[in-house]
Amino acid sequence: MEILYLLVPMSVVLVFMIGVVFWWSLRSGQFEDLEGPAYRILRDDDSVQEPADRQPETGTQSEASKAQESKISGG
Repeated sequence: MEILYLLVPMSVVLVFMIGVVFWWSLRSGQFEDLEGPAYRILRDDDSVQEPADRQPETGTQSEASKAQESKISGG
């Protein structure tokens, strides 16, 4: 029976601490956007982008491709 003198105050303190943590989470916006992370998974961008130094030149031919074309055409 004496254990109740210890367990009851400990449970009251525990409930109070849980209430404080829950209040903090509400005030700091932890429950603001519950659906966003779920949609972010579905909108995952699977395309891989090449680094800037490895991307092919657009609109102009590289020197290697010009040389290869001249070999093919015989000129």
